[in-house]
Amino acid sequence: MDADKLAEIKAHLLQMREEVLKESERVYAEAQTLGKDGVPDIGDMSSNSYHQEVLMNLSATQRSRVRDVDAALDRIDQGVYGLCARCEEEISPRRMEVRPFSRYCIDCKTEVEKFGE
Repeated sequence: MDADKLAEIKAHLLQMREEVLKESERVYAEAQTLGKDGVPDIGDMSSNSYHQEVLMNLSATQRSRVRDVDAALDRIDQGVYGLCARCEEEISPRRMEVRPFSRYCIDCKTEVEKFGE
């Protein structure tokens, strides 16, 4: 992959990272305010608890996405971006376009999901 394309991908990954972090901060702030708007009844408490849990899980998903993006940025720096971490073959450009933080080609991803690794 040429240097210009890698620079473009890196800029895109950094933008993705920033967007996820901002969204995560917003979700966290929203989760902290649930149930603090007066004296809730038992139904409100149950609903607020559920919504707070959903928001916190979303935040965990976002943290996972940041780790994926950071790992992709590391692979760019190491010169192995776009190569499968398992078979070391090139990951299809279309897959990298859709999921620029992909670590595995489609075949290896299927195997990893099926058998774990």
